Amino acid sequence: MLESQVAETTTHVAEPTRRDFLYIATGAAAAIGGATLVWPFVQSLAPDAATVAAGAPVEVDLAPIAEGQIVKVFWRGKLIFIRHRTPDEIKAAADVNVASLRDPQPDSARVKDGKAQWLVVYGNCTHLGCVPLGNSGEYNGWFCPCHGSVFDTSGRVRGGPAPINLPIPPYAFASDTKVIIGQEATA
Repeated sequence: MLESQVAETTTHVAEPTRRDFLYIATGAAAAIGGATLVWPFVQSLAPDAATVAAGAPVEVDLAPIAEGQIVKVFWRGKLIFIRHRTPDEIKAAADVNVASLRDPQPDSARVKDGKAQWLVVYGNCTHLGCVPLGNSGEYNGWFCPCHGSVFDTSGRVRGGPAPINLPIPPYAFASDTKVIIGQEATA
């Protein structure tokens, strides 16, 4: 009797029906349609080519920049000052008592070793983002006419409401006459 019950409880594999096929086909079509609709939205989140190019490093030829001249370039939409400092400007910046500065930083920490004649800094006042005038002010560095901030030839704040020095962007020298802004030196 037990053998007859076991024989009756064996399962039979049902053959797929047309309804099963329609469920699977409809689900697959819905998944493909959903992916087709979502794809443009996902693609719109990626930056466009102009944005990617704007973040690329900028190479600047230093050969035509005369001593005492300040050149303005843009990197990632931000103004960058490149100053070719004279020996007198370098000496004056190095001779400053660092303890007397609002944002103490020696001149040697603001330039690359062996390239003290080249100062590369962001070109916006650290107070409210105005563009300071070069070769101006009490220290012949930069002067912000909007609110009166004064920076020396090393880009260090020496007076006015600016709280910190002009920041230094990432940069490296490719050669004696080429600087690449937006790229740190590789070891």
